[in-house]
Amino acid sequence: METITSQLLTKEQMTNENIVPKWVTEEYRNFHEKVTDPTFPCYFGMSAENKGELRYSYITHDDWSHLPSTIESFLELFNKPKLTRHGLFLFVEPEKEEKSISYYREYFWRILQYLHNHDEHEWPKEIPQNPDHHLWEFSFANEPIFAFGNAPAYKQRKTRNLGNSLILGFQPRRIFEGLEGTSKGGLMSREKVRERVEKWDLLPKHPNISHYGDLNHREWKQYFIGDDIKLIAGQCPFQHKVKFP
Repeated sequence: METITSQLLTKEQMTNENIVPKWVTEEYRNFHEKVTDPTFPCYFGMSAENKGELRYSYITHDDWSHLPSTIESFLELFNKPKLTRHGLFLFVEPEKEEKSISYYREYFWRILQYLHNHDEHEWPKEIPQNPDHHLWEFSFANEPIFAFGNAPAYKQRKTRNLGNSLILGFQPRRIFEGLEGTSKGGLMSREKVRERVEKWDLLPKHPNISHYGDLNHREWKQYFIGDDIKLIAGQCPFQHKVKFP
């Protein structure tokens, strides 16, 4: 069986056209410019980008094969004694013509489903398998992960538009230790970020945004919010596979 190598990249590699395609360097520059704007709402993302703590990867429309090994390589960073709040941003080859929010949302969920279908590890025992449970969270390699989508189709929620690519963010649940929505520090941090988000965006906070563990909240609904203030209806597109290898 062919071994698919990881494509976990640093910021230096993302700007090297000897390593990545030209579209990747262009979209990374769009991302970097936006995230390092002094007024960008997310302090954590801005700080991590400036410090070189973020990691990146990319996929074309016809080749996702390295994704499982890339995500595993990213998660291995958290095995070091000192916890660094790394985040991973996955850039998807831009469309020839910009698509709709629903198109990018469906693409986002196809990528998460692909990862799940190729996961060689057991689902975490503490995470429910049903997305309609308030404690459900996307997981890979036995690690609960918060995933979120950004796309060029966002016109009002400007914080979710990071360039011409669909960009998926991955943050292991463990990096939020001490910043949970129920903790004092977490509440203060989130409120400050959300105040800044509302100054950037042309809409108030999306009604599906809440904190993990809220009995009335479904985590999957805030993975890819709308460019509006409408509650997300319907069932989660994610399907838990019957059994793992």
